[in-house]
Amino acid sequence: MASDHRHVTSETSHSLHPVGKGQHLHLVLAEGVSADTPLAALVPLGSEGFDRVEAITRLLAALHGRTVPPDTRLTRQQRARARRMLQAFDGRRAGATQQEIAEVIFRTGKLTRDQWQAASARHAVIGLIAGAQAMIAGGYRKLLKHRRRP
Repeated sequence: MASDHRHVTSETSHSLHPVGKGQHLHLVLAEGVSADTPLAALVPLGSEGFDRVEAITRLLAALHGRTVPPDTRLTRQQRARARRMLQAFDGRRAGATQQEIAEVIFRTGKLTRDQWQAASARHAVIGLIAGAQAMIAGGYRKLLKHRRRP
């Protein structure tokens, strides 16, 4: 595990590891742990352990220059919805109306008042904003876990 850059202060040791595409993994090591010390991952054996083992596999692949397996916690559709939720929330926070948000996200074009009231995009934008607010209120933690049957 070669490091691009190391920085040591009196309290912590920092290490940057290249993971490809110009990105780096920034590791912050606890006091007394050298950047040369082999690291270990501890995985609690609860139901979240499966997700953590998968994340460790991705981390190891990145650290050792191997192909990183895809993150399977979210489907392509879930990632697209999450992106749209953020876009809708950002638009709303910037003062855009729901109709203006729909014009950008769903490319609805200009709609009359009556068309807008009946438009499915109107209800979709309302749902996106509500979903984004729920994520911001702590629901984002659900993104970190696989859905599993009890």
